[in-house]
Amino acid sequence: MDLNNPEFQANLLALQKDEAWAVLKTVRLLQAMDWQQLVLSKGLRWELIQSRQGPQGQRLYSLRVSRSCRAVAWRDGDWLRFLSLHPDHDSAYC
Repeated sequence: MDLNNPEFQANLLALQKDEAWAVLKTVRLLQAMDWQQLVLSKGLRWELIQSRQGPQGQRLYSLRVSRSCRAVAWRDGDWLRFLSLHPDHDSAYC
């Protein structure tokens, strides 16, 4: 898992304490999962974002990281690379 994207880090640090902890709990959960578990998880709701591409043209995905927040990420080989966090769910798709 790669959490080093500056946009993701800025989004995480801007969250209220309780929301940031909820995101970090999900990150811990993700660390223990394989790709199949992530894709099939009903709670995380891994979804292709058809309206956007990653920095190098990668396919971007949205996943629920808390009750009120979604993350945008992409798969890079064995890595899950986070791009951003979106407290407003709809903004993850724009």
